[in-house]
Amino acid sequence: MTATRLVVTAPAEDVVARDVARALAEDIGPGDVTAALLPDAPETAYLLCKEHAVVCGRPWFDACHRALDARVEIDWRVREGDDVEAGTVLATLRGRTHALLGAERASLNFLQTLCGTATTVAAHVAAVAGTGARILDTRKTLPGLRVAQKYAVAVGGGSNHRLGLYDAVMLKENHVRVAGSVTAAIAAARLAQPTLPLIVEVEDLGELAEALGAGCDRILIDDFPAALRRQAVALARAAPGPRVPLEVSGGVDLAGLREIAEDGVDCISIGGLTKHLRAIDLSLKLGPAP
Repeated sequence: MTATRLVVTAPAEDVVARDVARALAEDIGPGDVTAALLPDAPETAYLLCKEHAVVCGRPWFDACHRALDARVEIDWRVREGDDVEAGTVLATLRGRTHALLGAERASLNFLQTLCGTATTVAAHVAAVAGTGARILDTRKTLPGLRVAQKYAVAVGGGSNHRLGLYDAVMLKENHVRVAGSVTAAIAAARLAQPTLPLIVEVEDLGELAEALGAGCDRILIDDFPAALRRQAVALARAAPGPRVPLEVSGGVDLAGLREIAEDGVDCISIGGLTKHLRAIDLSLKLGPAP
């Protein structure tokens, strides 16, 4: 039995194509010497999920197989974002033996990785349900797969932080140190990049008050103990003008997530969503589906 979580905009085709081209070149090289031993005949296959998962990565899986066989038929039995149980047949395929085997590992690598990310994110989103807090990712992604993993975060029900160093200004401890103060860092950022979102990391309540006074779009309270975190929420809510959202980061795990969310913070960013990855167990088997 499956349950759909949400609909997420598919990634750009050129992004998927570049990822797939790299993966196939890495895996196949000048040719699949083992598959070449077999007759290249029409064949069927099925994709089996061996554990509970949130399905994610269909565009990459499909592109791997179509890159080697443009006429391959892929019949998906589940949708992107579906919650599936162990033993679910996710898709059936019909194509040529050499192409099915040649694309097998690369297609599974994408799918198992992105399913793993989406499944982890879904568990974290479920843990804060009803609190109003959003789960955010970070830039702690696998090199070359940032767009793919951030897509998987969205499929799992999470929200994306900045994509890179170019689409938001994020003043952290080192930036503030060089600038001389939170206020000076914010002023320089607003002058240089007036149209970009501005996020400021603060180390204590004094810096929080500074950031609230200087004006920014979100404030990151990093590694605040529980009592200090609650004081920070109260201080932000009491500040004049539009309320500045608070983001928590650092030392966050699934067990303590609900407590943090119930303190009234707006966002919780977790590097482990994409960094501490456990892939989902999947198999592509030749033959008719059971």
